[in-house]
Amino acid sequence: MAEYLIYFNQQWVGDHTEEWFRSRGPLAAAVVDEIKAAGAYVFAGGLEEDGPVFSADATSGTLMVTDGPYAETKEWLGGLTVVDVADEETARMWAGKIAEACGWPQEVRRFGRGPQSR
Repeated sequence: MAEYLIYFNQQWVGDHTEEWFRSRGPLAAAVVDEIKAAGAYVFAGGLEEDGPVFSADATSGTLMVTDGPYAETKEWLGGLTVVDVADEETARMWAGKIAEACGWPQEVRRFGRGPQSR
């Protein structure tokens, strides 16, 4: 089994009405329920656009924690899902279902094979 990150940048969402967004919520929740039922669920969640943002940087040799993003960027992570699946094909399938439910693109990346905490 391998863990895959399925995610989107907030800018990919596009402009939609409040009604449109409300209609997508149940569709996305149904996909998450399907992932759970398949035993592939690790985590899923969306990030608050207006929530607090902190940056930690130790590249100077001294840790500095500041408010706000460290670097100016035009893209930021909007939400993510982590699945634990047998193969890339299955990760692609879940990404496709999430993309259809949400109505915007998703990217998929496999987690590296480092020491596992579980």
